[in-house]
Amino acid sequence: MYYLGVDVGSVSTNFVLLDKKMNVKDKLYIRTKGRPIRTIQEGFNILKKKYGNAKILAAGTTGSGRQIASTIIGADAVKNEITAHAVAALEIDKDIKTIIEIGGQDSKIIILKNGIVTDFAMNTVCAAGTGSFLDRQAERLEIPIEKFGDYALKSNNPVRIAGRCAVFAESDMIHKQQLGYNESDIIGGLCDAMVRNYLNNIAKGKEILPKVFFQGGVAANRGMKAAFEKVLGFQVFVPEHYNIMGAIGAALIAKSAVEKCGGRSNFKGFTLTDSKFVSSSIDCQGCPNHCEVVKITENSKPIGYFGDRCGKWNNGIKFREENLGV
Repeated sequence: MYYLGVDVGSVSTNFVLLDKKMNVKDKLYIRTKGRPIRTIQEGFNILKKKYGNAKILAAGTTGSGRQIASTIIGADAVKNEITAHAVAALEIDKDIKTIIEIGGQDSKIIILKNGIVTDFAMNTVCAAGTGSFLDRQAERLEIPIEKFGDYALKSNNPVRIAGRCAVFAESDMIHKQQLGYNESDIIGGLCDAMVRNYLNNIAKGKEILPKVFFQGGVAANRGMKAAFEKVLGFQVFVPEHYNIMGAIGAALIAKSAVEKCGGRSNFKGFTLTDSKFVSSSIDCQGCPNHCEVVKITENSKPIGYFGDRCGKWNNGIKFREENLGV
């Protein structure tokens, strides 16, 4: 018997199974590649082969694709990434006061007081300081991203790189290469620049207090951890399952939701891998907002709507499409 968490992001989709003691039994990391439905089914196909006969006590979703994931799998809870990451961190350590989270396309800071989220912030449209930016630079430098942190830690004199903008940072790196700086000092400088970018933008105006957890895929980069510690002046902790904390939080939230409502899960089961899901859009004419509503069908049967502003559709109220003029 397990609790399931699914975190659908723009870069990756993460799956986790927790046992009844809240230990991670299994986890999956799959590249989303702009196809969340296919990725979700791919993940469940893998899990089905290993846990097809296991009972799922509760299922939760989070991430930018949490609504579509919830509709497909029959989730018991749907929560934003801020809440999911905070719940997962507090499950590990109740003394956490700050969470630094840097993923593939976004960055977050979460401030907690007495186990409650009191403030947070996320990046805007710029990808500077995210995992995808690091991946791109690793490819350009022809260095495996897994070794980026090792290179950064070897740096004796990190170069100063403009980190406020991804385009400027890349141009600055090329310029430093042309001047003959070695790769370790360039990568060390890049880590320092990403930390400055994070602290001057995402964390601007926030009081970062220890104990700090560093979560998200970028936490694997030891150079980034060291750069944060150098600036903050105290230790930054990377939890064991740093890259799936959102999924863990979703599973924990689902567990609580099911326990509150009687102990029965809405999870559809691993057979959802055999269904055909299609996502399409509807221009609602029910009011002047003219919302673009996302419609999900399973084997040609509508199973969910979301994306409207007023809640007529995504709150589960059943409207016939023809009555709304679409």
